[in-house]
Amino acid sequence: MSSGDVVDVLDRLDGVQIGVWLDGGWGVDALLNSQTRPHDDLDLIVRISDVPALREVLARDGFELVEGAWDSSFVLSDPRGREIDVHTVRFDREGNGINTGVPGGGNELAMYPASGFSGTGTVAGREVMCFTPELQMLCHSGGYEPGETDFHDVRLLHDRFGTPLPTRFAGLV
Repeated sequence: MSSGDVVDVLDRLDGVQIGVWLDGGWGVDALLNSQTRPHDDLDLIVRISDVPALREVLARDGFELVEGAWDSSFVLSDPRGREIDVHTVRFDREGNGINTGVPGGGNELAMYPASGFSGTGTVAGREVMCFTPELQMLCHSGGYEPGETDFHDVRLLHDRFGTPLPTRFAGLV
């Protein structure tokens, strides 16, 4: 998933007024305002109520469901092999994002704190909404076996923003 692909997807979603937040590798790189590594996919957080419109607009580009369920977390892929990993939320009265997926699969949290949705950054010069460094670190705190890219991302977040390392990454400093 190139930076141009990310911008294209975000522009299409903006065109139908679907707000999304970047998570994962592109979310980290957005916070850093620089692409620091190649990315296999794009991780998005979206309101569950926006899923029908998201499905419709991305289907126009050939994106189809390849894993998961529409009312939960799911993965879309297109004929070019681009993947979008979508995590759905509904917001409570305090602005917390309640994960509508099944927590425990991968790095999913049951609830994303409201303060974590205030991150902003850039991808290829385009302003984007993304999780804050603190929420990115929280998402890396457990539930899956971290890989090389996780160590890379966590180290950069810690170095740039001083966010405390999750226990499992404490040996990085």
